[in-house]
Amino acid sequence: MKCPYCNKESTKVIDSRPAEGNSIRRRRQCENCGKRYTTYERIENVSIIVIKKDMTREPYDRTKLEAGIIRSCHKRPISMEQITNLINDIENEIFAKDIKEISSVQIGEIVLHKLKDFDAVAYVRFASVYREFQDVNTFMDEIKKLLDK
Repeated sequence: MKCPYCNKESTKVIDSRPAEGNSIRRRRQCENCGKRYTTYERIENVSIIVIKKDMTREPYDRTKLEAGIIRSCHKRPISMEQITNLINDIENEIFAKDIKEISSVQIGEIVLHKLKDFDAVAYVRFASVYREFQDVNTFMDEIKKLLDK
């Protein structure tokens, strides 16, 4: 690890502790200049290819998942930490499948399943975009299913 201040590679770890998600927070000190700084380490997941509805393929992108969930949670009493934990849970389920390719439909179903228990309003918002609701009746059907459970 290079020191961000003097660019030397002689640093030592002063403190290590778990951080949010599956990451580790490390407090480091440069043995050359004596300055301290913090790093975060996260396990690098094997890259997964997402097969979209039009059958095109693109690398998995956490920011797309995050943007969709943040939009569905807009103006809800949900903290960013809770959203990050939800996204980590979703990613853990995706990567636990130990596959090279996954369809966007499968990812959407995992998100819906997690959102249903997380926040009902966020679930309906996400479902309306994901399932492309065409009219009010489709909304009502989804809400009735939610209320019946």
